[in-house]
Parts: sequence; C-alpha cells; structure tokens
Amino acid sequence: QVQLVESGGDLVQPGGSLRLSCAASGSNFRIYSMGWYRQAPGNQRELVATITSSGSTNYAFSVRGRFTISRDNDKNAVYLQMNSMKPEDTAVYYCNAEARVSYSDYAAMETAWGQGTQVTVSS
Repeated sequence: QVQLVESGGDLVQPGGSLRLSCAASGSNFRIYSMGWYRQAPGNQRELVATITSSGSTNYAFSVRGRFTISRDNDKNAVYLQMNSMKPEDTAVYYCNAEARVSYSDYAAMETAWGQGTQVTVSS
C-alpha cells in the first residue's frame, strides 16, 4: 500500500500565497501520476492539478496561471504552489497518487489519497 501525508494548509489573506506538500511512503511501489484535488463545503471533490512521472501537467481552468504543481520523483513527493489566492480557493485539499504496488505474487494499480489539509483564504 501507499500512504500519502499532506502538509502546508493554513489561513491566508486574499492575494497571498501558500505551498502544499505531499509525501508518499510504503514499500514496493512505483508512482505514476500525482495530483491535488479539493473539496469545499457542500461541493463535490474537484481536480486542481495533476502531474505525470515525466512532468506533464494539467490544471483546472479556475487555477491556471495562479497555481503550479511540481514533483520530486526521488522523494516521491508532490507540491502545489498557490499564488494570487482567492476566497473561492478555500477548501480541504487532498493529495492523490496512482501507483503500481507489488505484492508477493502479483502487482496491482492502486489509487491513494491523503487525509486532507485545510486551506482558508479570508481577510
């Protein structure tokens, strides 16, 4: 199994910046894509940004030009730099990873989620 732990959530003023981090741990796994999702109260969880192992990125329209996703393959980590933040960015942010996990006699693709980190944008 793969475990994900996020950090970096905080209260920030509109126009401010914040950087989220997520680290994967476990054994006998290889991570392919990683990403960030968010869920605001009363809303469904939505994609924020994803990044493949080769560095190809994809962003939600609402965050393009403001957020930047990056990853460190050696550390099995993914980051989300958030700039020019808006109140509508307020949500619980979840880290996601698609990984191939090897067991004793088989391997399987698995989806892992972090526990979430609260981001609040307010003055």
